[in-house]
Amino acid sequence: MAEFTLHDLQCFDAVVCAGGFQAAAAQLHRSHPAVFAAVAKLERLLDLRLLDRSGYRVAPTEAGRSFLRRAQALLREADGLQRHAAQLAMGEESELRVVVGDLCPLPATLGLLGRFFAGCPTTRLHLHFEAVSGPRERLLDGEADLILHPIDKTDPQLEWVDLCKVPLVPVAAPGFLPAANPRSLRPELLREYTQCVLRDTARHSPPRDHFNKGAPQCTVADHAMKKEIVLQGLGWGHLPRFLVERELAEGRLLCLSGPRLPGLVEDLVAARCSDRPHGPVATRLWQLKEQAPRFRAAVTTGASQRRRAR
Repeated sequence: MAEFTLHDLQCFDAVVCAGGFQAAAAQLHRSHPAVFAAVAKLERLLDLRLLDRSGYRVAPTEAGRSFLRRAQALLREADGLQRHAAQLAMGEESELRVVVGDLCPLPATLGLLGRFFAGCPTTRLHLHFEAVSGPRERLLDGEADLILHPIDKTDPQLEWVDLCKVPLVPVAAPGFLPAANPRSLRPELLREYTQCVLRDTARHSPPRDHFNKGAPQCTVADHAMKKEIVLQGLGWGHLPRFLVERELAEGRLLCLSGPRLPGLVEDLVAARCSDRPHGPVATRLWQLKEQAPRFRAAVTTGASQRRRAR
């Protein structure tokens, strides 16, 4: 008896997911007759009616749903095997593109990358800095192999390794706000005051709403500039705690956190696309989970040294 192929399974899966043969053909870049023939062949070989064609949209029969669950598992395994073969076929990459996001503690981040690429002399590092939605957009657009930035961990397109947590605190210079007690601050009272925000480097992603939308804003390119704006009393804003610990301890900045104005905590991760092949150097770089404790220690040590230096 003839055996069915992965192509037959792919066509059946696409028809069920897309709800019809025409939509499945467009999704697979195949002709409508080719997809129809593949599913008909599969039903004939299995001696099963997999699809109910009596309605406006085709739907799987009970047997079809059961068969599809097993077929999808096999398709995932085949896809993984194909990616693994592509990785094996690659030589060491001549270059890797890494995007560092705006919340990265730079000494620890650049130290990690520096140590790694010192051991990969034939691979050139292309390092880029992006903010807000920019890192994710570059990754999904195929312009980055790896990003170091917070992500939506429910996004099925991405896989990640946790590096550290980054607390962000709302801060202002002394005298910028009339209320001396941060616990009395409410977000609506801040709408009269300029908020300093980062410029989103994304080119086509939907813009992210800023805290206190509608308030006057001052837009800057990075957190270093944002910190200086706030220090000079030209606005207030959220800044990574590792960047302002010394100024908070010296009283040059005031923490505005309170019941109505809590700070934020972001998970800084290394992320890459889960559905693309990765060469040997990128695969070694992905072992960042082994470096995560050292990375967190470097962040903590840097913060402690800044406190002692004051």
